[in-house]
Amino acid sequence: MENNKSAVREDKADINSATSTKKGLQAIIENVFRRFSTAGFVLFLLPIAVVFIFCIAVALTPGIMLFQWASDVVVNYPFVLKAFCYGLCGGGAFIGFIFTLIFIVPLMNLPCLPFVKSYRGAWFSIESIPWFYHNALTYLVRYTVLDFLTPSPLNILFFKMMGMKIGKGVMINSSNISDPCLIKLGDYVTIGGSAYMMAHYGMKGFLIIDKLHIKRGAMIGLSAKILGGVTIGEKAVVAPNTAVLPKTIIKDGEKFGVPVSNGSSAVTEAS
Repeated sequence: MENNKSAVREDKADINSATSTKKGLQAIIENVFRRFSTAGFVLFLLPIAVVFIFCIAVALTPGIMLFQWASDVVVNYPFVLKAFCYGLCGGGAFIGFIFTLIFIVPLMNLPCLPFVKSYRGAWFSIESIPWFYHNALTYLVRYTVLDFLTPSPLNILFFKMMGMKIGKGVMINSSNISDPCLIKLGDYVTIGGSAYMMAHYGMKGFLIIDKLHIKRGAMIGLSAKILGGVTIGEKAVVAPNTAVLPKTIIKDGEKFGVPVSNGSSAVTEAS
């Protein structure tokens, strides 16, 4: 309720105002972000930078331990054999990095989950902070190692640990996912290769964070783009390269998009 009241106050005020409509400490924090945007943003990034360094350090540790052990074992080996052994260590270190990172990042993400909620208001706001941190941690894995695990049970496991609600028999053949904790996939949903799913979008200067729900048996085509606030019905099909705009509701069994558009029967609510 308080978030809704805050959004209403932001609607009535200038969304680009340098003065927060909140009170107390929250107002002070938002005022710093808005009045000193560059310096405030750098300050805002420091905690996530520290978390990034910690996650990467932990993920590198198994590989470094392997090299330390191998350096004592191969000290008297011939040059070529020693190089080959170090190469094996490098390969093992890379695999260790992948598997360690996909577990340590969700662990560091846990404190964010209770605070990432639907929201409509200014980009520089208290509500956007946990959402930003949640996505930053998601992207740390997405842009480093996630493609090596896609599609597999491991990328499903990673998204579940990041807060995504995933039913049984789901296949996700894409790493292009933002806001996983605001996305719900029913049983036997198929997400096609390179499809994009995100539970946020920008409109008229507002940041809008809204849940995304794809129901049982639905199929999302290759490179489709699904935005926040969308609901896709059971056994519906979204055609490849189709953009499903915010607040769209696709009915059960419907084929939506180009070239199999039946879009006239889709219900689109005003945002």
